[in-house]
Formats: sequence, structure tokens, C-alpha cells
Amino acid sequence: MKLEELLRLRRTIRVIGFDDAPFVRGSGQPVGVAGVICGNTRFEGMLWGEVEADGWDGTEQLCKWLSKSKFLPQLHLILLDGICLGGFNVIDLPLLSRTLNLPCVALMRSLPDLDKMKFALSRLPFPEKRWEILQRAGEIYGYPPFYFQVQGDTPNTIASVLNSLTDRGHVPEALRLAHLIGAAVIKGESGKQA
Repeated sequence: MKLEELLRLRRTIRVIGFDDAPFVRGSGQPVGVAGVICGNTRFEGMLWGEVEADGWDGTEQLCKWLSKSKFLPQLHLILLDGICLGGFNVIDLPLLSRTLNLPCVALMRSLPDLDKMKFALSRLPFPEKRWEILQRAGEIYGYPPFYFQVQGDTPNTIASVLNSLTDRGHVPEALRLAHLIGAAVIKGESGKQA
């Protein structure tokens, strides 16, 4: 069932939110990634995996984890905390959406400074390729407090869905929990902010 229909019928929307755990830049160590599944705002399950810091395997790993997961057939939406995992391991949002046949959203807390991003990318190998993948995600939409890129659905529908998936603050519960869990796994306790 499409997201618009689920909203109209006030049905449960099952979402997975991915966020990377804290990591030390330049350590060469893989970066932990938490994927939290929520039915609306209720915790229902979790995935855990790793990606290369500033690597190229983020999209492939997300597809692999979800394809092998018991949760995939139940999901209606994939949320990412930003368009990158583990520094600048840029997620190919259209490819992720096509491969898993689900709407995919990269959520930001504020409008990003694209010039600063471009400069940061210039310090890594193949910055043009990273920038190209980043741009494939499409336009950044502002529906305060949400800023996002979306593939697989309309911005209006996604803005309504994000509101319904948010319990406290300005972050959907699945992403808030993924952030807290990632910090707790690495640091031994969760932080104050999510």
C-alpha cells in the first residue's frame, strides 16, 4: 500500500531509520551503522552492520542487509540521517529506492551548506564521483522542521509521513533511536542529543 493511502486510512507505517555510530576519522576502522525499525513511533526491531569510512560500499551494504532481513516485506519507507554514512560514504538514493522498491529519504536537520560539502569532498579521492552520486538524490525540500531529499514518492506525502513518525523533537523516532543506539554501542552510553 502506498504511503498516501496509509496516511489517509491512519494505518501503521513501518519505517527503518539508518544512522552511523560515532567513529574516529582516519583510523581505517569500519563504521557501525544502526538500522531501527518502527511501526509509526513504536520500536519493533533493529539491524546492525558496518560500512567503510569515506568509502564506496554504503548503498550496497544497505541493500544487502535489508534484502536478507525478515523486515523488508513489512517496510513502507527507508530513512537516512543525511545522504552519507561514515563520513562521506555517499548513498545513491535513486539506486537504493529502485533496488528495494521503497521510497527512500535522506533527512537533514537544516539546509546543508553545499559549498562546504564540496570543499570537504575535494579532500577525498574521486570528489567528482562523490558529488555526482550526492546530486542524484535530487532537490532538497524544506518543510520545516524537516529538510530532505526523496526518491520514490512526493515531497508533500513525505512531509506528512515524517510528521506522523515523529514523537519528540524534529527527528522521526526511528532515526532518533538509531542515533542513540549507535552512540551507546560505541561509547557505552547514549548522548544527550539525537
